[in-house]
This record gives sequence, structure tokens and C-alpha cells, in this order.
Amino acid sequence: MKQSRFNEEQIIGVLRESEAGVETAELCRRHGVSKQTFYRWKSKYGGMSMSEAQRLKQLEDENRKLKQMVADLMLDKQALQAAPSKKW
Repeated sequence: MKQSRFNEEQIIGVLRESEAGVETAELCRRHGVSKQTFYRWKSKYGGMSMSEAQRLKQLEDENRKLKQMVADLMLDKQALQAAPSKKW
């Protein structure tokens, strides 16, 4: 997955500028992002404080690690189930 040029603090700063009344097109041009990216940020981080955004990122990282662990365990389970069924 491609890493963002902006961290959560910068994204929330851009969204706060928008809430202050800066026009969306001007805001996107100034920060070098597309409108689609801006609206994606708005849907994900809209109304969040910095601590909430950091907590969200921490939970997403933990969720990713847990999903990887489950996938590894499922692969091990399938390999162990397939081994006895073969005749040696």
C-alpha cells in the first residue's frame, strides 16, 4: 500500500481550514491534493481530534496484525489437515 505524504496531524489541519470557510478547490490546489482525496479524508477524519486520529491508526495497525495472525493459523491448520489424508 502506498504511504501518504501527509500524516494525520496535517490532514486534520487541512480539514480544519475547510471548516473555517476556505473554498475546497483553493484548499486542494494549495496543498496539492485532488478533490477525491480531500473528500476521502473528510469521510475518514471529519470531526476528529488529533488524539482520536492517532487512536484510530493504532487500532487499524493492531487489526492488520491480528488478521495476518489468523491467516497464518488458517494456513497451518489446512496444511496439518492435508498431511494425514495423503498415503505415504
